[in-house]
Amino acid sequence: MMTIWVTGANGFIGRHLVHELAGAGHAVHGIGHGALDAVQARDLGMQSWINGEIDAANLNALAAAHGAPTQLFHLAGGSSVGASIERPFEDFSRTVASTARLLEWLRGSAPDSAVIAASSAAVYGADHVGPIPESAALTPMSPYGQHKLMMEQLCRSYAQSFGIRCTIVRLFSVYGPNLRKQLLWDICSRLKAGEQPLTLGGTGDEIRDWTDVRDVARLLASFLEPSPQDTFRVVNGGSGRGTNVADIAAGLVRHWGGSAVVRHSGLGRPGDPASLLADDAILRQIGFDWRVPLERGLSDYVTWFKEQAS
Repeated sequence: MMTIWVTGANGFIGRHLVHELAGAGHAVHGIGHGALDAVQARDLGMQSWINGEIDAANLNALAAAHGAPTQLFHLAGGSSVGASIERPFEDFSRTVASTARLLEWLRGSAPDSAVIAASSAAVYGADHVGPIPESAALTPMSPYGQHKLMMEQLCRSYAQSFGIRCTIVRLFSVYGPNLRKQLLWDICSRLKAGEQPLTLGGTGDEIRDWTDVRDVARLLASFLEPSPQDTFRVVNGGSGRGTNVADIAAGLVRHWGGSAVVRHSGLGRPGDPASLLADDAILRQIGFDWRVPLERGLSDYVTWFKEQAS
């Protein structure tokens, strides 16, 4: 059994990851934002929860109460391209400053703890066609993507200069139960409201690599054993299968039932690349299997949405 800390443990991916780790018998402690009492935290699978900033005071308190972590999953940070454009400094603080504080605390207080940090395909930017390897040029289009890249660079710096072991997992389009924003939430909310026709931004041809959060939690947990040869490594957390937005919308309408017509405005959103698709060679090499097919994932999402909306 390991002592594992998860920053951003109360977030969309964080909750699923905590469930995965606790289910494997690990002692999981969380830190981030959200007023969870002890019972709620335990129901999620956490032995303890600190509602607050990722700073030395809170990290020291967690270590004093439960000992230093064996491994640390760093999921805290900005989570929206749109919000990063509206409030760039807030996004910087949440993603970059929090990572700097975390790494500096680890350097002084828990240098043997390995870090698995969730980054984003947004670091790649817009100029890529087809599957994108980890070695591709990084040209982020938004403050969100820039800040994820800065977070990665901080991890690389602390790995090279101080030997902090870091694995960066660049996540692509993560969806699934409990996601209350972005495309799937937006479409289901409008289907519920009976909007007709349903007009979405963009062309509908935008390609994304859609991964169910339950698979993503398994993927992140699979990096618990640090790479023996690499102090720092970067891995694409994508399936290598691309699906366009029009097909996602059609799938949701099909599982919802009814006869909603979907149209596309043709106007792209700022910071929105035409294609983000993972080259999944590393994941195939390590034998990771994606278990939730897109059709089932969309069906499960519609079921969850209708249950929580009723």
